[in-house]
Amino acid sequence: MKTRDKIILASLDLFNERGERNVTTNHIAAHLNISPGNLYYHFRSKTDIIYEIFLQYQLLVDHYLQLPQGRQLTLEDKIYYLESVFDGLWSYRFFHRDLEHYLDSDERLRRDYREFTMRCLRTIREILSRLQDAGILCRVEDGHMKSMALNVWLVVTSWLSFLKTSQGDDGQEITRDMLRQGVYQVITMEIPYLTDEYRDRVLSLQQKYLPGSLDRMSAI
Repeated sequence: MKTRDKIILASLDLFNERGERNVTTNHIAAHLNISPGNLYYHFRSKTDIIYEIFLQYQLLVDHYLQLPQGRQLTLEDKIYYLESVFDGLWSYRFFHRDLEHYLDSDERLRRDYREFTMRCLRTIREILSRLQDAGILCRVEDGHMKSMALNVWLVVTSWLSFLKTSQGDDGQEITRDMLRQGVYQVITMEIPYLTDEYRDRVLSLQQKYLPGSLDRMSAI
């Protein structure tokens, strides 16, 4: 593996584990047993590393959200989309912990993240439309479809922040399973639009993501 790729992978691991603000370029270099000068040969600053990590993250999400050609979407496709996106969120979780800070700090990132958001919203709308074509969701007006897509995006991108801020003083670490409970919330939003044919199956699948560990927040 090339040194540049090693820097990106090591940075991602350290940012996820310790928090990006607690990791310096010297920490990254020491972790890889390379000199700071070697790191700066590949990246001028930590901001450049974060930007490169984002580019990889958006490619991963674009890959997850690809639409199959020549066939209708299935319920399995729907679950795959949700699980994959939340798994991707876990793999790059540091990014959504402090998103506003990163966007304020890097004009390139702010521009590209805006384009990434618009692209994801278009794809989510297309997925919802295809789920309607497959008879899984009921037909709704285009304006309502846009609102549904936006709500899905808001839940996905805000779920980590919710978990982080709702832990109170107990110091509980956020786990991958807790993050995947966001799937439950997305499905909950779509329940009123499920067709009778698929309602029971979707509700049964939803139980897999039941947020039992969040029972203490049930009063929220």
